[in-house]
Amino acid sequence: MQKNIADILQVAGVVPVLVIEQAEDALPLATALLEGGLSVLEVTLRTEAALDAVEQISRQLPEAHVGTGTVLNGDDLRRSVDAGASFMVSPGATDQLLTAAEGSDVPLLPGAASASEVMRLYERGYRYQKFFPAEAAGGVPMLKSLAGPLVEARFCPTGGVSPGNAADYLALNNVVCVGGSWMASSALVREKNWAEITRLSKQAAALKS
Repeated sequence: MQKNIADILQVAGVVPVLVIEQAEDALPLATALLEGGLSVLEVTLRTEAALDAVEQISRQLPEAHVGTGTVLNGDDLRRSVDAGASFMVSPGATDQLLTAAEGSDVPLLPGAASASEVMRLYERGYRYQKFFPAEAAGGVPMLKSLAGPLVEARFCPTGGVSPGNAADYLALNNVVCVGGSWMASSALVREKNWAEITRLSKQAAALKS
C-alpha cells in the first residue's frame, strides 16, 4: 500500500509534475531533470503518451524513480503498475481506488485537502499523503494547523507550489517534499529546451538543502 514510499519521497525534495505530450520527449526530459538533481518524477496520466513515457523512463533510466500522477481509479492503477511505475499519485481518494491499491506492491500517495480526509486516509494506513490543491486548500497556514492534531501525517503539497513558496512548504516538519511543474513546463518541453529544464531543476534541487 505504501511500502517504500517514505524512501522515495525523502530523497525527492521537489517532485517534477510532468505532462508529456509526445513519448519521444520522455527520455531527454527525464535526463535533463536527472542532470539537474531531480530523480523522483511524476508523469501525469493526462495524455495518451504518458504510460509509454513511464515505461521508457523506468526501463532505460533506472536511476530515476518514475511514477504516475492523476491516478483516478483501479484501471489507472493497474496500467501504471504494468508500465513500470515505482509509485502512484492521486489528487484525492475513493474507496474503489484505495481498495485496488491495497492489492498492489506499488505504493500509492493519495490526495487530501481537509482534516477529515487526512484522518480517513490515515485510518486506512496512509501516513504519507498528497496535500492538494495546496495553495487553494490553505497552503502553509493550513498545513501548520494540521500538524497540531495530526502529528504523524506527512505531506507532499502540490498545486500552486512555485519557486516563490516552495521553501516555505519545505520548512514545515510535516512536509516531506513538494510537487510542482515550473522546472519542466509544457512550453519548455514543447520547445525541447532541455538545458533550461536542467538549469531550473538545479535551482529546485537546491531548495531542499
